[in-house]
Amino acid sequence: MAVLGGQLVITLIMASIIQKMNAHISFARWLLCHTGLVRYLDPTDDQLRTLAGIGKEKGKGKNHQKERPQSFHVSRNIDIDLETAKVGSLDVMYLRYFTEYQWLVDFSIYAAIVYISSEVYSIWFPAKEEVNLSMVWCLLVIFFALKLLGSLTVLYFRSEESIAERSMCIIACLVYLLIAMIVLTLDDSILETGLEQAYTNFNKSASAFLAEQGVSNSGPASKIVLKFFIAVLCGLLGSLFTFPGLRIAQMHWDSLKYCRTTKLMQIILNTSFALPFVLVVLWIKPISRDYLTDRTFGGMDKPILTSHAFEAIRLLLMIFAVLLRFALLPTYLQAYLNIAYDRIESMKKEGGRITNIELRRKVSSVFSYLCVVTLQFAAPLILCLFFTLMYKSLSGFSWFTPAATIPNDSINEIISTTEGSGDGSGDYIKSEGLDLLQSAQTIQASWHGLRKVFSSEVYKGFLGFAVWWSYFSLFATSALGVFYQSYFTKV
Repeated sequence: MAVLGGQLVITLIMASIIQKMNAHISFARWLLCHTGLVRYLDPTDDQLRTLAGIGKEKGKGKNHQKERPQSFHVSRNIDIDLETAKVGSLDVMYLRYFTEYQWLVDFSIYAAIVYISSEVYSIWFPAKEEVNLSMVWCLLVIFFALKLLGSLTVLYFRSEESIAERSMCIIACLVYLLIAMIVLTLDDSILETGLEQAYTNFNKSASAFLAEQGVSNSGPASKIVLKFFIAVLCGLLGSLFTFPGLRIAQMHWDSLKYCRTTKLMQIILNTSFALPFVLVVLWIKPISRDYLTDRTFGGMDKPILTSHAFEAIRLLLMIFAVLLRFALLPTYLQAYLNIAYDRIESMKKEGGRITNIELRRKVSSVFSYLCVVTLQFAAPLILCLFFTLMYKSLSGFSWFTPAATIPNDSINEIISTTEGSGDGSGDYIKSEGLDLLQSAQTIQASWHGLRKVFSSEVYKGFLGFAVWWSYFSLFATSALGVFYQSYFTKV
C-alpha cells in the first residue's frame, strides 16, 4: 500500500494553487481592506497652522523654505476634527509586519483546506499505512505562528525604552511556569488531558522499541524531568500570549464601549470572550464529563451525553470559538483604529502646548501598528485552532464512530506471509534478492515499531494538554487585561 498516496496528491495540488493564486487572492488582505475599516488621517502642518493662527514663515528663497524647521507648537485644546478614510490595499502594503501577517493568515487558510480535504478523503478511502500529510501542514502553521509571536516578543528585549514590557514578559513567564507546575501535579481524574496515560504508554513502547533494536537503556526520561520541561514550555508559551492577550482585552473593552446601543453585538462579543473559559472548564472532569456522561439525573434513564458526543461537542466548541473570534476581527480592529480619535479627544482636555510632530504621531502611530495588532490577535487563535485539529486527527477521534485507539499494524503477519511463500521457491531467489527483502522487512519493522511508540494515546495526552494550556493562557491574559481596563482605566 502506498505510504503517501492521495495525501501527496492533495498536497501537490494545494502547493500549485499557492504558487498561482497567492499573489492575486489574499484572505488576509481582504480582512483589512474590504471589511469596512476606517482609519483616521493625521492633520497636515498647514491645517494645524491655520487652526492655531500661525502664519507661514516667509522664506528668502526656495533653499531656505526647504531647510526651515517644520516643528512648531500648538495648544493641546486645539479644535481639530480628524478626517477619515477607508483602509485600502495601498495603505496597508507598506505597514510593518504586513508581509508576515499576510503569509501566516493565507497559509493557515490553505492548510485548513488541505486538512478538510484530507479528512474527506480519509472517510471515503481509509488507509492504515498512509501518512497524513495534513499534519505536516498543521505543524508548519504552528511553527510560523510561534515564530511570529516570538519575534514580536523579542522586540521588547531589543528596545531600550521597553523596560516595563520586558519585565512583564519575564514575570509572566515565571508565573505561568509556576501555574503549569501546579497543574501538572493533577492526575487524569481531575484534568482529563490524558498526560499520565500518554507517559505510561510512551515509556513502555519506547523501552520495547529500543530493546528490539538492541540498544541498552534504562527507559526514557523520568516523569519529573518530562513534566519540568513541559512546564518550561508552558511558561514560554504563556509569556508569548501575554501582550496579545492584553491587546485583545483592550480591543474587547473598547468594542463594548462603541456597541453600547447594540445589545445583540454586546452579547456576541461577551460570548466570544467567555468561550475559552468554557472550553477550559470542559477539560475538568469532575464538573464536566462526570456530570454529562456518567451521572443520570432524576426522570432520565441514561446520562445526558455519551462519551463520544461529549468529545464531539467539545471539539466543535473549540473550532467555533476560534471562528467566532475571527468573524469579530473587523469589529475589534475598528475599535483599535478609534484609539486615534480617543487620543485627540483626551488631549483636548489637557493644558499646555504640544509640537505638531508629536500631535501627528499620536494619530499616525495607531494605523502604522495595525498589522502588528492584527498579528497579535490572529496568531494565538491560529495556534489554538491547529493544535485542536492535530489533537482531533492524531488522537484517533472520528466524527461518526466512538473514539477508539488506532489499531497497531501487525508485523508478524507480514513476516509469516513472506516466510510461508518460501517453500520450494527460495531456490530460485538469489542471495542479493534475499538481502534486499530482509533489508526492506527490517526497515518496515522499524517503521511500524516507531509508529507504536508514538501511538494515538501518546498524541492524545500531549496534544490534549497543549490544547488546554493554549486556551487557558489566552483566556487568563485576556481576563487580566479586562480586569485592568475595568478598574484602572478611565472609561
